[in-house]
Amino acid sequence: MERKITDDLDALLEALPPHISEPLHQREDRSELLEVVMDLGRKPSARFPHYEFNLSSKDVTEEDLQYVVSRIGAFGDDNRAGIERTLHRISAIRNRKGRIIGLTCRVGRAVYGTIKIIEDLIQSGKNTLLLGAPGVGKTTMLREVARVLAEDFKKRVIIVDTSNEIAGDGDIPHPAIGQARRMQVTTPTMQHAVMIEAVENHMPEVIVIDEIGTELEALAARTIAERGVQLIGTAHGTNLENLMMNPTLSDLIGGIQTVTLGDEEARRRGTQKSILERKAPPTFDIVIEIQSWERVGVHRDVAKVLDAILRGQPVAPEIRTLDEGGELKVEETASPELEQGRKVIRPGRLIRLYPYGISRGNLEQAASEMGALLSIVNGLREADALVTLRSYYRRKPPALREAEELGVPIYVLKNNTVLQIEQFLATIFETSERTDPLTLALKEAEEAIERVMREEEGIVELSPQRASIRRLQHQLAERYNLASRSLGKEPHRRVRISKGDF
Repeated sequence: MERKITDDLDALLEALPPHISEPLHQREDRSELLEVVMDLGRKPSARFPHYEFNLSSKDVTEEDLQYVVSRIGAFGDDNRAGIERTLHRISAIRNRKGRIIGLTCRVGRAVYGTIKIIEDLIQSGKNTLLLGAPGVGKTTMLREVARVLAEDFKKRVIIVDTSNEIAGDGDIPHPAIGQARRMQVTTPTMQHAVMIEAVENHMPEVIVIDEIGTELEALAARTIAERGVQLIGTAHGTNLENLMMNPTLSDLIGGIQTVTLGDEEARRRGTQKSILERKAPPTFDIVIEIQSWERVGVHRDVAKVLDAILRGQPVAPEIRTLDEGGELKVEETASPELEQGRKVIRPGRLIRLYPYGISRGNLEQAASEMGALLSIVNGLREADALVTLRSYYRRKPPALREAEELGVPIYVLKNNTVLQIEQFLATIFETSERTDPLTLALKEAEEAIERVMREEEGIVELSPQRASIRRLQHQLAERYNLASRSLGKEPHRRVRISKGDF
């Protein structure tokens, strides 16, 4: 649909003292206003996307602050208030005695038509997490998601609205959420409890939640996902790696744990003995990195992406943009570590590498230890591939630009160590763990665990494996508090996984 914006701006301006609101009434670009800031003893200011200016030559007084407070709703425990039947948010700054000494009056806008860029992903029924910096438009897009799912796709949608920012202040929700229902939260610390209450009491098909930020909320999100309810939420962070580094929220994408490998397994993988691995199936299947309403990055399979990143192979998201005509364009961006040109490296033959910023000594040592058929060349035109460091790749020196023009595949390493180079060589010679029986067996067990936890199947039987692998599959099931047992006779003995006793 065509984009339409409603902002009820007059309602906010009427809540401001006349000498502060009058300059805004006179501006033709007031529709782009982001917020008005009023701090005691300072001049009031208006913030726009690319600039800000003072609204008055007089400093803000206590009377000015009380003028606003008397015309808006009551402040909650999160120091946020609103204006009834609007989406505006007024946040307070208090002194040690609890007296208000500052206000941030943010303009709330309902923007219809903002989810065209991700509509197919939302419609898929998969749990989706929207990431973005404050002010980028996460809540605006989330509000439109709730409306579209409720009205266009006829889903039973419940919004858990902690600060009344999604559906507005007051008991009657803003029309921008359509037929979606809204549950208010008495205090932010109870958001997780209301999330669970929504599922238990109101039979929703979709739960919409803004700003998941605590461990309890992350746990509640996992509980909702395990009950088969689609979950659409937001969290602060500009990209998936921000979420990985957040110990509180990393559980949303499966969590990260340190695993100690045996000597033989560490040598086989070409890694150190202590490595990072994903702890559990992710709560959210899809992560969307919001850069603007017209540009987002999409990770369609969070489990695979997280596993790749933990192995030192960062994966670039699928880039989606809307052009001036509103047409969706999808750019499936390959990771720098993956092949990026017309040439194809085939296993079993000599590979000619052009190193840029990579130690030739370390490269030769790694190739020798792996027995790799490798030749180091001095020119791009004779190279099968170029290998460089991430720091060089970001700066794009002439050699890398020339490689892209010639269609020479570019591989990017995080550091210059022999270990990192060995992992890289294992990738291009196709000797990685993708075809390893142990990896395939553990992946099968993990997928079975996910099906059981989502109650898609009560009991899942795995493929026959040798005793050492079955032991690891049992440990994996135990990690998720699931029951498992081995049955059958060798060489057909296999593991069965279920949620309760057999």
